[in-house]
Amino acid sequence: MSLLVTRARTDQDRRITTVILVLVTGCAWLALLIWGFSPYRRFLDHQSLGQVTALDAPLVLALITSGWILMILAMMLPTTLPLVNLFRRMVRPRPDHVSLTILLISGYIAIWAVFGLSVQVIDLGIHQVVDRVEWVATHSWAIGAAIIMSAGIYQFSPLKYYCLDKCRSPFNFISAHWKGGNPRVEALRLGLHHGLFCIGCCWALMLLMFAVGMGNLGWMLALGAAMAIEKNVPSGRRLSVPLGMTLLTWGLGLVGWGLATGL
Repeated sequence: MSLLVTRARTDQDRRITTVILVLVTGCAWLALLIWGFSPYRRFLDHQSLGQVTALDAPLVLALITSGWILMILAMMLPTTLPLVNLFRRMVRPRPDHVSLTILLISGYIAIWAVFGLSVQVIDLGIHQVVDRVEWVATHSWAIGAAIIMSAGIYQFSPLKYYCLDKCRSPFNFISAHWKGGNPRVEALRLGLHHGLFCIGCCWALMLLMFAVGMGNLGWMLALGAAMAIEKNVPSGRRLSVPLGMTLLTWGLGLVGWGLATGL
């Protein structure tokens, strides 16, 4: 009887955690949808970085970072569901299991936010270069092609597969990082480490959102689904090669088009 009760509580916890993450994800999608129809839509596009002064840059970066965090909640948070559910089940007997789970998720989101802010600062520098170099300014397709081809090439890298394997083994990952000595610190650190490995396997695909715009919900859905399949579906690892080939073909096509049209 006690085994059945434990199993029932575990199933209930899993359902509750799933519902909460789905609600958070849904709210992020809704917020991005509303933002996309608002007068502030341009802050979902990295091109707005090239139109600001040094005085306005901090505010614009803050708005774009907010959009980036919403995008992470919408695209990447669902991919952590297996790890979050497993962690919640492991710490279920503890009275602070809810706060530990929140710390885990907070660490994950925080490391992605730092990555996004870093990329945006680099992107701001690229825009300044574009403004000064005439060839780059008149051949803007080259930047998009470089991002797409880089994402395609990375799909074949050993680092990609190493990080992907870490993300696909939530039990081994938690066992390696959770000792229970300092629960709050370890829960936050677990989220940070998981976020680092998630960035390691998905950063190149996420950069595509800078090429197409953070407000492009269609691309968000497509890339989010691809990363979720890679990380959580048993045969998802096989998606990496065809996805890489598709991106390389797309990037080479852009290069060919740009050279042919002389743009």
